[in-house]
Formats: sequence, C-alpha cells, structure tokens
Amino acid sequence: MANAREIQGRIKSIKDTRKITSAMYMVSSSKLQKARRDLQNTEPYFYAIQESLAKILNFAPEVGSKFFDQREEKKGKDRRIGYLVITADKGLAGAYNHNVIKMAEELSLNEEDDMLFVVGQVGRHYFERKSIPIDIHFNYTAQNPSMNRARHIAEKLTELFLDEKIDEVFVIFTRMINSITVEPVFQKLLPLKEEHIEIKDKNNYYEHADFMPDVQTVFDKIVPNYVAGFIYGALIESYCSEHNSRMMAMQTATDAASDMIKRLGIQYNRARQAAITQEITEVIAGSKAQKNKTV
Repeated sequence: MANAREIQGRIKSIKDTRKITSAMYMVSSSKLQKARRDLQNTEPYFYAIQESLAKILNFAPEVGSKFFDQREEKKGKDRRIGYLVITADKGLAGAYNHNVIKMAEELSLNEEDDMLFVVGQVGRHYFERKSIPIDIHFNYTAQNPSMNRARHIAEKLTELFLDEKIDEVFVIFTRMINSITVEPVFQKLLPLKEEHIEIKDKNNYYEHADFMPDVQTVFDKIVPNYVAGFIYGALIESYCSEHNSRMMAMQTATDAASDMIKRLGIQYNRARQAAITQEITEVIAGSKAQKNKTV
C-alpha cells in the first residue's frame, strides 16, 4: 500500500483536476445559454424569409424552378452529392464528434464524384488522416457561429448546385433534443421542396406588390438567405450540442474525481493510522528493551 505522503500527492493532483473540470462545466454552461439566446433572437427573421418565399411562390410558382429541380433524370452513381459535416474544434465532449463522423463515414464519402465540406478542426483532421479528400475548406472555427460564416457557406453550396456541379446537398450536424440527449442529424438542404416552405399568414399581400427589377431576381436573392438561415441554425444546434455534451462529460469527470478523493481519503487515514500504530509499537518495544537493559 502507498504511504501517506504519496496518497496526499494523488489527492492534491485529483483536486486540481476537479477544479479544471468544474470550471470547464461552468464555461460550457454559459456558452450554451448564449448560443440558445442567439438562435432564439434570429429565428423570427428566418421565419419571415420563409414566409416571403412561400408568398412569392404562391404569386409566381415558376420562379423557383431551378432551386426545386430534383434532377430525376440522374440516377444512382450519376448523381453527385455534397455533404456538409459540422464538428467541433476540440474534444472533451464525450461522443459528440465521434457520432457525427461515424454517420458521415456510413455515407458514400468514398465515391469519386461526391464532395465533402467540413466545419470544425476535429472533423477536418480526421478526414485528412483517413485520406478522404475535402473539397472546400471552410476554415472557420466552430466556436461562436455567425451569420457571416453561414452566408459564405450558403453562397458556395448554392453556387455549386446551380452550376450543376452537385445535384444534392446534405447537412450532417448534431441536434440537441433535451438537456440530456443529443443526436446526429442527416438532412437535405438542396434542392428545396415546396412543401417545406409553408405559409402561416394566409393573406398574401404580394399579389398587389411590385418587384424590382423583377420577381425572379427578388426570389434568387432571397433563397441564399433562406439556405444561410438553415445552415446558421445547424451551426448553432451543433454548438449547443457540443457544449451540452461537454457539460455532461465534465460533470461525470468531476463526480468521478470526488469519488476518487473519498476513496483516497480512506486510504490516507488507514495509512496514517498504520504509521501511528507502527510508531507506538516501536516506542513500546524500545521502552521494553531499555527496561530489560537496565535490569
């Protein structure tokens, strides 16, 4: 059994680690709340964009043809698919990164014609180690997602789709179901589907509106914002899921550290008691030896 000094050293080391995990829990909790507020504050804007698209389509259905083009003439391997994979920039978040990467690997990422776009250092480094080509590097940090980043990604993906360099675009990200459960999500981004663009307000004021320079140009300008809104939501959802997973991992680590400190405390008391008992025994033995020597 280790002596008391060694056990004391281990207890101190574990207490220092527990301070770090506890601090990381608090930081992730603060960032999670901020990200939720950001998403909640921007949701009305994106709902308004969706409403505008729906009303324009109701007014002029033909304007959305190129964005709703399913390209059914291309079948099987003839279809070129783009995957946007959103991961974190660092670990210590449980299975968060592993689940997203595993879902991405289960798809046909090794097909020569498919394209892979990655946000986050963990995913980028993983696919590079696996020699899976990444077609466009969105060298943005996964931390503090912003609309500027989402717009840039949306512009690139929309441009590739309209140029028919890719026929479908899917987003792989992590959605936070509740404070305990997060799950990876595989969702189609392009081409759009009309049934996904709903009208909540049945009064279509656009029937009496003038579009400058024309309705097609207005629609083409709004769609990238709609796509950017979806991507921004995915970035925020992933960011929230990352910090939620990190909070759970850090809480588990903190609890494990507390349990280890308790067990080591018991070992320390036993070692100290054994040392005291040994000292008493030595003193008594010495005293007896001294008495016998005197006699």
